[in-house]
Amino acid sequence: MSGGFTNAGQVEPPIVADIAVELAKLKAKQRFRSIPATGERSGRFVTVGGRKLLNLSSNDYLGLGADRELFSSFIAQIRDDRFDDGRFAMTSSSSRLLTGHHPVCDQLESAIAAAYGSETALVFNSGYHANTGILPALATRHDLILSDRLNHASIIDGLRIADADYRRFRHADYDHLEEQLETAARECYRQIFIVTESVFSMDGDLADLRRLVKLKRRFKAVLIVDEAHGAGVFGERGLGLCEALGVTNEIDIIVGTFGKSLASAGAYAVMRGLFREYLVNTMRTLIFTTALPPMTLAWSLATFTKQLTMQRERDHLLGLAATLRGSLREAGFDVPGESHIVPVVLGEDRTAVEMAGALREAGFHALPVRPPTVPENSSRLRFSLRADLTSGDIAALAETMKRGAA
Repeated sequence: MSGGFTNAGQVEPPIVADIAVELAKLKAKQRFRSIPATGERSGRFVTVGGRKLLNLSSNDYLGLGADRELFSSFIAQIRDDRFDDGRFAMTSSSSRLLTGHHPVCDQLESAIAAAYGSETALVFNSGYHANTGILPALATRHDLILSDRLNHASIIDGLRIADADYRRFRHADYDHLEEQLETAARECYRQIFIVTESVFSMDGDLADLRRLVKLKRRFKAVLIVDEAHGAGVFGERGLGLCEALGVTNEIDIIVGTFGKSLASAGAYAVMRGLFREYLVNTMRTLIFTTALPPMTLAWSLATFTKQLTMQRERDHLLGLAATLRGSLREAGFDVPGESHIVPVVLGEDRTAVEMAGALREAGFHALPVRPPTVPENSSRLRFSLRADLTSGDIAALAETMKRGAA
């Protein structure tokens, strides 16, 4: 008998027909997604479907993932190591609270905490793990969470998992947040949490962290800032928008990721020691998962240390973004934001898909972003820029966009 899964002779459950209908609807709306045939990545280029394209859809904002010198140095350490301490093991094989913890994680957390000037740091397996674990661990049914309406899906899922009440304030509308805080203050919650991203990935705009700090102080709230798209890019040492605005010490918990600018895997949060101890004892996504491999942690330590000195690359990246944004706005495109993420809002799904296709033919890899990721009638192209792009790359992209809109 041949192996493998088969439906032969089985009665189909109703969900099978329902799923087929929903997939057909997605295809009709130009919203059907599939995993692209991504191949070789070489610096700022990526091979997709057999074609070498300029990569404008990567979160490797500093180009660290393509830093051959750093990678070669790291590999040399592996070759010279006798594996006595397991630093370069490919698996941890256990939760951190069992036998999965490794001294290199202590080194990584100490380096992060020292850079931020924080009491302590805590490493997680992913940004999703961080955001679906921190709020449910800290917030009880006696608490309230106030969240920016455009926060990432991982934060939204964290709100839903937590026992606390939650409300979402209009995106970047801090007057609306203040109204909600005033209302909540009369409702006698034990604790109010405010959670926001620093750089919003779909619009490329920045949170007003100074205003949020003032509100946090006034209402004695806990302020949590997700720097997933800010870490590595903003601040003199790449510690994020919190550093750039001089409010790092005012934020109760700063979440960062290794999977974007830091070219690795996993995430971290900096916080006071009391919070760390509590999360180690209560955070389900930390307790009930296998720890990151020591090899990954060692590479994260290497990339985090490297990016602390990459101010030239940060300046170049933000300069490229400003140039592209200005060129596209002059050409009449709707280009929101003020960061290294440059979205171009095109409206209809089909328009975004067709423009992405035209860019692909011209040698650019830029994917369309469609609902439900963004609101209806706001489908867009999102250019995620990298520090290893050139001024010529940006000029060619802007010219191709102008021709496509003509």
